[in-house]
Amino acid sequence: MENDALRIADREFRSRLIIGTGKYRSFQEMARAHAASGAEIVTVAVRRVNLTDRSKESLLDYIDRSRYFILPNTAGCYTADDAIRTARLAQEVGLSNWVKLEVIGDEKTLFPDNVELLKATETLAREGFVVMPYTNDDLVSARRLIDAGAAAVMPLGAPIGSGLGIQNPANLRILREMITAVPLIVDAGVGIASDAAIALELGADAVLMNTGIAAAQEPVLMAEAMKNAVVAGRQAYLAGRMSKKLYASASSPLEGVVR
Repeated sequence: MENDALRIADREFRSRLIIGTGKYRSFQEMARAHAASGAEIVTVAVRRVNLTDRSKESLLDYIDRSRYFILPNTAGCYTADDAIRTARLAQEVGLSNWVKLEVIGDEKTLFPDNVELLKATETLAREGFVVMPYTNDDLVSARRLIDAGAAAVMPLGAPIGSGLGIQNPANLRILREMITAVPLIVDAGVGIASDAAIALELGADAVLMNTGIAAAQEPVLMAEAMKNAVVAGRQAYLAGRMSKKLYASASSPLEGVVR
């Protein structure tokens, strides 16, 4: 496990947990949860943060840039053009040329618009951005995004903020088997530590979450639980599970036992 790093583009990370910044009761609580999570990547919604008026408080003031790598995201964008402009803004103000790319197609479900997402991925990748698109758990869409230059694909586990957990484990198993060129990162739907463990056990390279931690009754404690779950899930995946059997199999075989 010491050499088991998460590699995205030209960077390596020790933690396989990516954490968000929204919905916390205070910036101070957010900072404590970040520390408890052990995460190294923190995603920030560019359109929901104060980037220009430094006289006002900003959540960026509570993120230690020497400790955390900031991953801007395009939450709230409904067209490729809006997402591209938002990513460019994040780069211009010095956040990063990395982007968690969201192009939403439906306001109620927050499902991605894969046509617009593909357009934005092609443009931003061509401009040198490290693009990590939030997409459906669909193999064909994932392949198209990779062909367009995506540095990772981020299929949803369930609708954003739902806390429903992994709804289509078979799809994630297919994605894991068929996608090897870039990291596979489960994004959205994680509600409790077991959801995070399942995502990693199914072979996801990492998991991104926000509401599952921020909306918990004790966010700092939940952040620590998520950290442990991600580690356990990754270890279980690497260890390889036993085969399932319909009938019992004695833990202490009877062969050679004198009766």
